[in-house]
Amino acid sequence: MLLHIIARGRIGRGPEAELVERYMKRVTWAQKISELPDTGGRVPAAAPGCRTILLDEGGEQMSSLEFAKLLEGWRDGGVREARFCLGAADGFTPEEREGAAKVIAFGRATWPHLMARAMLAEQLWRATSIIAGHPYHREGRQ
Repeated sequence: MLLHIIARGRIGRGPEAELVERYMKRVTWAQKISELPDTGGRVPAAAPGCRTILLDEGGEQMSSLEFAKLLEGWRDGGVREARFCLGAADGFTPEEREGAAKVIAFGRATWPHLMARAMLAEQLWRATSIIAGHPYHREGRQ
């Protein structure tokens, strides 16, 4: 399953970009990152069977294990692409929210866009490592 990050704004070069690169290099699943301008631009066309997750401060809070199980279920169910959308400063429209398979948050706080992208990259690495049985994630271990 392709893990596709679609983000508004350019990450450029800096510590956040280094974190995204560091974690995405570890992810063994197919992946793609598409950057769009803050306004306008064309969102890449979605393939049939694609699932979209919006990252938004008002979304559902999921544990890392729940997130991994969601991705694993989609992968095993034949989903070909999971899209992770990070919006611009004003977030997503009601129509975008309605069209998403899931709206999630990394806590109740508002995170800077570039930090959210780095956090997403880490969670994708964590989820794929959980699915693979890698010991990186330690939740529930004594």
